[in-house]
Amino acid sequence: MKTLHLYLLRQVLATLVLTVATFTFVLLLGNVLKEILALLVNRQADMVTVIKAIGLLIPFVLAFALPVGMLTAALLIFGRFSADNELTAVRASGVSLVALVTPILLLSVLLSGVCASVNLYLAPRCRVAYKHLLYELGVAHFHSLLPERTVIRDFPGCIVYFGKVNGDELKDVLIYELDRTNGAVQASVHAARGRLTLDQAQKTAKFQLFEMHRTWIENDELRTGYTEESEMIQPLSERSKDEPSVSELTFWELRVRQKELEQQLASSPGKVSNAELRQHQRRLEGQIDVTQPFKVQMHRQVAFSFACIGFTLVGIPLGIRAHRRETSAGVALALVLLALYYSFVIVGQSLETRPEYAPHLIVWIPNFIFQVVGGVLLWRANRGG
Repeated sequence: MKTLHLYLLRQVLATLVLTVATFTFVLLLGNVLKEILALLVNRQADMVTVIKAIGLLIPFVLAFALPVGMLTAALLIFGRFSADNELTAVRASGVSLVALVTPILLLSVLLSGVCASVNLYLAPRCRVAYKHLLYELGVAHFHSLLPERTVIRDFPGCIVYFGKVNGDELKDVLIYELDRTNGAVQASVHAARGRLTLDQAQKTAKFQLFEMHRTWIENDELRTGYTEESEMIQPLSERSKDEPSVSELTFWELRVRQKELEQQLASSPGKVSNAELRQHQRRLEGQIDVTQPFKVQMHRQVAFSFACIGFTLVGIPLGIRAHRRETSAGVALALVLLALYYSFVIVGQSLETRPEYAPHLIVWIPNFIFQVVGGVLLWRANRGG
């Protein structure tokens, strides 16, 4: 029995490593081609920085690749195990299916623990560090990234256009100053030439403009002004100073943030200073529980950590029923099950502002379905043997 368990475990682990590596590569490919390789080709990042960026992305995609890899491994191995009549030989020896797959089920529990550590802490931390790394690269090569004759919206509160860029020297500069509340144009600035300098510590850009004409509306009248030399200071990115988004917070940070919002609402419901809370209140006119997104994210992180168990329980009997040795059939079935699982997660997250639908419980539905259906199918397969 021990030899049989070790044989089956080796087969599953070998396939698991291969499938996880494949899915990790596929999930990484989009980000690598879109952001990282472009920096390398343009010589804005060296190979060490590129490797570091890829390393920071791996935990983020590993949270998805591990459950999918376990599901695919279960389908492939037990499909081949059944197709080669190895399962029939095992049953003829008096070994039940449940006794045979016990090490695989224990492996799924172990992988769920790994997924929990990745989902609850490691992946959000690495995602924040990855965005910070890209931001620092953008700041370090900011001048080389400024396009000519292109509308630039990277400066909060204004729209910028440069006719010609030569290092930090600018020509034919056009700036539209926007209202932070409604985005309307408040004033327009045109300068024949200018100079752009960066403050790395404060993460701000200083425009030194020469021969500047400014046009604005005051008291319903159009006014204009001319200045020989003037300065404008703009933050490089509001995102650099903002707190991480809900999806970039660890489980414990989400709990702290949720409690802070609850205390804030309880103490002064009419005078809330949190920017994120005000945004929700303006958008939904104060008719929702603004702590709900934090609750949904916490439940999603925990619920998805149990995906390996449900996928294994379903994958083993479905692989036996499929009775196929072809890898393509197992991968196709895995993708279908994955789409079914994620459909509930997507629905739950899309309803995070509708607490009447209990979106934090919706993200648990696929775990319940997969584990119950998988348990029933495994029981019937064991009984049929």
